[in-house]
Amino acid sequence: MATAIEFNHVSKQYRLGLVSTGTLRHDINRWWQTTILGKEDPYLKIGETNDRSVKGTSDYVWALRDIDFKVEQGDVVGIIGKNGAGKSTLLKLLSRVTGPTTGTIRAHGRIGSLLEVGTGFHSEMTGRENIYMNGAILGMTKAEIDRKLDEIIDFSGCERYIDTPVKRYSSGMTVRLGFAVAAFLEPEILVVDEVLAVGDAEFQKKAIGKMKDVSQGEGRTVLFVSHNMASVKQLCKHGMVLKNGRMDYSGEINDCVNYYIGNNLSDLYGYTEIKPKHHIYDCLHELEYVSVKMLNDAENISNEETLHFILKIKRNVKSVDRCQFGIVIRNEQDNVVGAMYSKEVELPVNADYMEVKLDLPNHQLAKGKYSLNFNMSNNDRMAAIKDYDVVKDVIRFEVNYQDTDHKIPFTYWHLGDISYNPIQPLITSLKG
Repeated sequence: MATAIEFNHVSKQYRLGLVSTGTLRHDINRWWQTTILGKEDPYLKIGETNDRSVKGTSDYVWALRDIDFKVEQGDVVGIIGKNGAGKSTLLKLLSRVTGPTTGTIRAHGRIGSLLEVGTGFHSEMTGRENIYMNGAILGMTKAEIDRKLDEIIDFSGCERYIDTPVKRYSSGMTVRLGFAVAAFLEPEILVVDEVLAVGDAEFQKKAIGKMKDVSQGEGRTVLFVSHNMASVKQLCKHGMVLKNGRMDYSGEINDCVNYYIGNNLSDLYGYTEIKPKHHIYDCLHELEYVSVKMLNDAENISNEETLHFILKIKRNVKSVDRCQFGIVIRNEQDNVVGAMYSKEVELPVNADYMEVKLDLPNHQLAKGKYSLNFNMSNNDRMAAIKDYDVVKDVIRFEVNYQDTDHKIPFTYWHLGDISYNPIQPLITSLKG
């Protein structure tokens, strides 16, 4: 089968906060080294990996580094990874929104890109005018667009507003029309970047069905970026996992999803010492987590068992005398299945370190593997609620069996049915 897309050692570097190298002297030096002397760009030899979990020191960041892959015609490829991994940058390079710093990209055929809501739309033009403009950009003739116009309008569900300027459209209407244009104007390669999250459930179902038809029935190539693992597995055949701008894994889509989820859950069952990578940096950090411990047998939990946690926390600001605690539970697909918060509690006076015991009764989780996030926040109703600290994926546990005296068969349970009884923290002072 013919190759539709080919990336050969592609890298993309950005300079933070500035265009070009930032100074005239550096620009002249770059021109002299590359154009006159024919040498490698000296500014490609510096720069940091795009890892947002650590503080950087360089003004240069590699959004992508040495990406090398091929996509066969008619294949549907899912691109997954954390925020900032380089997924959108890769699609922008393919769509020629920006150019690679090094390497070459070959794409055979017209590319229809839907990178964000309203990409390529002119806000003052009507929906109908934007359809014709986007079709012309894709290289379609007016006759071809005329032939597809009714299908596009019908699929988008925007018929009543099709002659209204798109600046008056809601974000959902805009993404509906944008997707319809990209899908129906017959590009050989369709690039979709997380836009389906904007549409409602009915439209998402239609869009996924259309992408299946485009790839399977019409033999066109689809690159699909999403954080919804269920949609990725439903739509895609193959996948690739990006991490910090590099290719971390590629293969069959089920293997990619399992690899991604497995590497983003805590490897430790039951206990974790909090490291910098666990923290969310956009927090006050007046209180911080030091460690999290689960008192249950984390690999063999009953669905009716009360979950017990010991949280060690550090107070960095003496004036903080109260807070509330929260737990967020995620399943293997990284979807949130429950979130619970305690009442606001007073912290021990003059204690720099504290131990918090949290009990979560009657969780009613279905069989499977889960990970936990913990947070601490203020509860000031007179001001915006802010998080003191949030730690992600710090505990992993597995629900394996049901109690034998439970009257409801396991098969009738719903994934993530969680009791929302408030969790009651018990706090004691520690010496550090």
